[in-house]
Amino acid sequence: MHTAAEHGLANCHVCGKLSQVTAHVCSRCGANLHLRKPNSLHRVSAYLITACILYIPANLLPITVTTQLGQVMESTIIGSVIHLWEQQSYPVAFVIFFASIVIPIAKIIALSWLCWSVYNKHNYKRKERARLFRITEFVGRWSMIDVFVVAILVALIQLGGILMIQPGSAALAFAGVVIITMFAAFAFDPRLIWDTKAYGIGPHNEQLGE
Repeated sequence: MHTAAEHGLANCHVCGKLSQVTAHVCSRCGANLHLRKPNSLHRVSAYLITACILYIPANLLPITVTTQLGQVMESTIIGSVIHLWEQQSYPVAFVIFFASIVIPIAKIIALSWLCWSVYNKHNYKRKERARLFRITEFVGRWSMIDVFVVAILVALIQLGGILMIQPGSAALAFAGVVIITMFAAFAFDPRLIWDTKAYGIGPHNEQLGE
């Protein structure tokens, strides 16, 4: 199986027109042409390392700080899930656990495995890996649910000195995890899955035609 890149053809990332990569510029829209996203694997790896670092404080630090009648209560993400489960709010607890714990970890693992398989030029289960990337890219945005819930609570529940809810330091770290993993998914070039050569891995091939 031969790819367009092996024949010197580049698909414009703006309008989709297929052109000779030696043209350097798309004749339809004027965008720069490149065979693959420049430094794709390096950028994805950097994003994933940053996301892993931020994921630690996102789970250890409080995501909400509740002040009720002078008493201050701090809740982490997993603490909120446990509290909701004890209150028999099973659907809400499941949604928050899945969106805030499972999805970010699964996305980091999936993108790491895709980078590893591309870097080692594995040619097995390419369709499955391409499908995994599409699923990862689609479901990743739903991991922002916990941040949305905190933002809504902060905006709606402000009853003077009786009851106040404020975002904790973990909210910023968790938002950073979600945004950075979205950047990682955007930086990953799924066309690398189908390549038999190391397009997008070495600095020479990545910049070719840009």
